[in-house]
Amino acid sequence: MSVLGLLIVIGLVLAGIFLAAFLWAVRSGQFDDTLTPSLRILGDGEPLDMKEGGIE
Repeated sequence: MSVLGLLIVIGLVLAGIFLAAFLWAVRSGQFDDTLTPSLRILGDGEPLDMKEGGIE
């Protein structure tokens, strides 16, 4: 029975570590821009100018 308690504690500690890593990633801006990476592959390598026929 003590092994079960140990596994629960280890599971909670690991869950806390993953939660802390997720919160760190959110606060550091890892999930801010979700549109640009999907559009980057469509370009020919040169940045588009928004005023001269770029993506509006």
